[in-house]
Amino acid sequence: MGLFILIVQVAAVVLAPDFESAGIVAFENPESVTNPIIYIGFILLFTLFLLFVMKRGKEWLIKFVMYGAIFGTLFYVFVLPFSTLAAIVSAFLVTLLIYAYPEWYIVDAVGLLIGAGATAIFGVSLTVLPVIILLVILAIYDAISVYQTKHMVTLAEGVLDLKVPILFILPRKRGFSYLVNTEFKQGDVFIMGLGDAIIPSILVVSANFYLTDLPTIWILNYPALGAMIGTMMGYVLLSMFVGKGKPHAGLPFLNTGAITGFLIGLGCCYL
Repeated sequence: MGLFILIVQVAAVVLAPDFESAGIVAFENPESVTNPIIYIGFILLFTLFLLFVMKRGKEWLIKFVMYGAIFGTLFYVFVLPFSTLAAIVSAFLVTLLIYAYPEWYIVDAVGLLIGAGATAIFGVSLTVLPVIILLVILAIYDAISVYQTKHMVTLAEGVLDLKVPILFILPRKRGFSYLVNTEFKQGDVFIMGLGDAIIPSILVVSANFYLTDLPTIWILNYPALGAMIGTMMGYVLLSMFVGKGKPHAGLPFLNTGAITGFLIGLGCCYL
């Protein structure tokens, strides 16, 4: 799971300049501090939609919306190296594959593509300050939704039955098949929401894209590298708690690690 986060981060950093050059951005003004509020508002509305539809037993509607979002994100990823027509065909074929054969490794592979694309788009759409505001708010929201209202746990359990790539799944046992298993015990699989890879990684991309003329290692400047390392440290700590057998909110650990690592990296630039 930690490797999945790293893949999303590195791929998003590589894709980010091409997305910005192509004008594929989520917000027109990346410096606006109202952008995180819009982002949070969208998440809240979408969460209410999912809970409402699940309660009414209309899972087909959720699938329709999810597959539309999957197709759209994949199109933006494929349109960079391919023509528009080739991108449409490629996105359609991958979406069809995930619909027809949603085995765990297919779900994970498509999740990596979606995660890298979404992270790159939001990373170039928000400068560092709005991203930090977003990460703080989402960490608080994630904690409330898992530990108090518990609606995020309900959503995760409902989404498992839909077999769509908004979760990473890694089996603990040989021979596991997601095609025939959607109800598993705690020891059967590792599960991580796609958002846990995307949200802290936005800071990595934003820091690397907007904080120019800073010392770099490989393709990352110090603040972006610090955010990447901090995310992984947060993941290690999160894994220690999850290993005890209970679901935990990931973003308080991951976002805190990303922000702390970013600040340390930024400070190192001026030592």
